Amino acid sequence: MIALDIEATGVNHEKHSILSLGALDLDHPENRLYLECQAWEGAHIDPEAIAVCGFTEAEATDDTKQTEAQLIAQFMSWADGIEDQTFVGQNVSFDRDFIQAACERAGYNYPFAHRTVDTHSLAYMHHVLHGKEIPIDKRHSALNIETICAYIGIPGEPEPHNALTGALTHAEMFSRLVYGKKLLPEFDRYEVPFN
Repeated sequence: MIALDIEATGVNHEKHSILSLGALDLDHPENRLYLECQAWEGAHIDPEAIAVCGFTEAEATDDTKQTEAQLIAQFMSWADGIEDQTFVGQNVSFDRDFIQAACERAGYNYPFAHRTVDTHSLAYMHHVLHGKEIPIDKRHSALNIETICAYIGIPGEPEPHNALTGALTHAEMFSRLVYGKKLLPEFDRYEVPFN
């Protein structure tokens, strides 16, 4: 599986652009990828969204960076050697939709599956199976990244958000929630608080 995280100029895959992509092969966690690109011409740029991932508008539109199409081509080439290309991450359908939209904008056939593995759903299931109360905020699940990180015993994702550190966090979440064990050396000093 591929732990995936996208940072973008906003939350709408049709009008916003990818700015960075982080990915990790769960079967070979040393196989990692981090890429950045400029926003595609005409993409909307939400100042709050780019601030979350630490980009300025000048960095988001820097024409010395590769294009979104070039980023997607590199990602597809990297992923081609991975046996199970199912995406895993926190609300990873967001990331999948950005990948699919970028493929369409570039004229590439989208090679990945529609099915994904969502760490929010895994954390929800883990809570239910272990008799833990689901945290609720505004009448829905409050199992966000920070809450899940605390639950599995690792620090929250650093700010500003970075696509690679996001992918690493998602990979560690998956391993701890599904297998009850550590995966990455970055989190080795943090014990799994359940088994």
